[in-house]
Amino acid sequence: MDQELIAQVKYNEQGLVPVVTQDAVTGAVLMQAYMNAESLKLTLEKKVMVYYSRSRQELWEKGATSGNTQRLVSLAIDCDGDSLLAKVIQKGGACHTGEYSCFFRTIEEVEKVPNSTILYELQDVVRDRQANPKEGSYTCYLFREGIDKILKKVGEESAETIIAAKNASREEISYETADLFYHLIVMLVERGVPLSDIFEQLQKRR
Repeated sequence: MDQELIAQVKYNEQGLVPVVTQDAVTGAVLMQAYMNAESLKLTLEKKVMVYYSRSRQELWEKGATSGNTQRLVSLAIDCDGDSLLAKVIQKGGACHTGEYSCFFRTIEEVEKVPNSTILYELQDVVRDRQANPKEGSYTCYLFREGIDKILKKVGEESAETIIAAKNASREEISYETADLFYHLIVMLVERGVPLSDIFEQLQKRR
């Protein structure tokens, strides 16, 4: 804990500093709230997010009543010292509406930019198909057939990815690799292994 940086936090005339909270796993921006000196102190001590409610004029620990807790991973201060960035492990939805992020309403989307969060979205869909089977779903078919079928498909897609790489076609490589990723995620869900475990292993090897 860097006490020198804590001392550099600039509070506004109400004694508050804005905090942007980000999912440490997916990178998604979850919410924006405020802290005062006391809530900042408690957040650092308890390693969970404690904010200050401007409407209720009181401290509130995120998830204390809803169960949608935020475990602190890191807390950073911006270059001017007048705002904070918290990275957290989010449990459940961050928004009071029940949505995962408070920023679920898009005013305008100029273009879709592919990013790694699609892997988590895919994992969520696969988990949902496992828990709530749907007629005609290929994912549900794989779960019904069992692990041997799933592993067979992983093997087939691995071979097709190798062939695509040998052919050196960018489009073919990306297409077959996407198929491989999908079947790997089905295998991971079937075996109860979350993507975060894989990323943890990669982080250890960095």
